[in-house]
Amino acid sequence: MTVKRIVANLATQAKSSTAEFYADLFGLHVVMDLGWITTLASGETAGVQVSIASEGGSGSPVPDLSIEVDDVDAVFAIAKERGHEIAYDLTDEPWGVRRFYLRDPTGKLLNVLSHRT
Repeated sequence: MTVKRIVANLATQAKSSTAEFYADLFGLHVVMDLGWITTLASGETAGVQVSIASEGGSGSPVPDLSIEVDDVDAVFAIAKERGHEIAYDLTDEPWGVRRFYLRDPTGKLLNVLSHRT
């Protein structure tokens, strides 16, 4: 048996504005819309991962989602420009990532990161 995909499902009654948040901030596009569910994707292939954590690192809370991007500074700038709530400032972590936390429209805590090279 091989796991082919793991999908994050975000419950909300504000489906359109939540989809717009992810499309705007992360450049995702709609790949399926059945009215009651909208699925967004980047077109990239990603490995399957599930993280189990007691904290988020550096004493931060465990985020609901971690989203790796190629340029975390650019996403941070867009998030600030759009007035999104930054819950953990842009930080270079000792384990080799640069990241920040923000909340999506449903209140989910997002860990947005890039690996430092």
